[in-house]
Amino acid sequence: MADVEYSETVIIGAGQQGCGVAAALQELAHESIVLDRGEIGQSWAHERWDSLLVGSGNLSVRFPGWNYDGDDPGGLMPGRELARLLRRYVEQRNLRVMQHTSVREVECLADAADRDEVRFRTLLSTGGVIESRNLVAALGGYAAPRVPEMASDVDPSVHQIHSRYYRNPESLPDGAVLVVGAGISGQQIADELVDAGRDVFLSVGRHRAWPRHYRGRGIQEWMFAFSLYEDFVTQNAGGEDVPILPGLPVVGVKDGSGDLNLGTLTEKGVVLVGSTRSADHRTLRLADNVGAIAEASSRSFQQIIDKIDAGIRQRGFVVPEQMPTPGVNLEHICDFGKSLDLARHNITTIVWCTGFGPDYRILPQRVLDERGAPIQQKGILGSIPGLYYAGLPDGNSLAPVAIAANVSNGRFIARQIHIDHVMRSGSSVSIVAL
Repeated sequence: MADVEYSETVIIGAGQQGCGVAAALQELAHESIVLDRGEIGQSWAHERWDSLLVGSGNLSVRFPGWNYDGDDPGGLMPGRELARLLRRYVEQRNLRVMQHTSVREVECLADAADRDEVRFRTLLSTGGVIESRNLVAALGGYAAPRVPEMASDVDPSVHQIHSRYYRNPESLPDGAVLVVGAGISGQQIADELVDAGRDVFLSVGRHRAWPRHYRGRGIQEWMFAFSLYEDFVTQNAGGEDVPILPGLPVVGVKDGSGDLNLGTLTEKGVVLVGSTRSADHRTLRLADNVGAIAEASSRSFQQIIDKIDAGIRQRGFVVPEQMPTPGVNLEHICDFGKSLDLARHNITTIVWCTGFGPDYRILPQRVLDERGAPIQQKGILGSIPGLYYAGLPDGNSLAPVAIAANVSNGRFIARQIHIDHVMRSGSSVSIVAL
């Protein structure tokens, strides 16, 4: 018979979101168990490329009761440093985290009554079972690498890899490299490859670019001064009217010292090609849209510059002028055409920087939609009592996914669990002050 234990709350995922929930519960004197198939901060430590920078900046790295305390508040720390800080935080807070503990399946008991202690049974791959009243899935919205179907139509001699598995230029075969996708991952990887002396082609897609520094301050400081965070996590790419989820803006090169955008990449020698539409062995069919994508990115860059300038004028802040005003240099950017011959350009590797999707197959089908994504409200509340999510997008906003959001997400979930505890216990303690 399997070993069975009980915890009021089981949290699946020991990234910043899951550990944030555990710490927020601890603040309200509630214990929990955090489970992870790997280590604390697994994705940051082991599932991204070596030189990855945290694009939202060092000040965004905070957890419940702890703010960034390093000596470079305006910098961009490596992803592995974030994982190290998270491990230190878990140790200092004495949170209960079970590493290298895979979850095979979660049972949501359909006949559980409101007063029952057990509403969920988490079945571990080791055979153990943890029963709980609450279940927090902190797997995020970006758990499973997405590679387009057309990848199977590329000639087998071409090495293909998703950004999830890319580590550094030396790990790739000799020859030119095509990077598909112009978000943070695509541009950082293209920048690293061209700096390593590789011939690099970048297949562009919709994205936003923001300046790393402007008028004597880092972009994170201007975001704080003028409440630009919502622009950072929700604004449409290029000011388009159709709501899309373009990802966070691209902001800085791998050493954190300068801007990263299509203009700076072109100046280094990266060849921009249109969005990849289909593949036929060694030929890729492209959209003829390099110029349009670059112009849209340039507009997003200028829009944030204009907002900062307007805020400075309105508040009367005394700051230095910056001449020339930074921007995306479009001078050397031109349309490439509608096809790319991989053999002709000696492209031996394709790096798919095409994002991630949700993977919640451990949960029952009844709490998922037809695409396998969680049925939820505001990216947090599950479709049945006691079920919560930490790190899911909310509509067209990436705010709940952001690193710092673990604090607000964790405390919201912790309050709901505490309110449930107070109500169920029949206590007259007020819940208003929570």
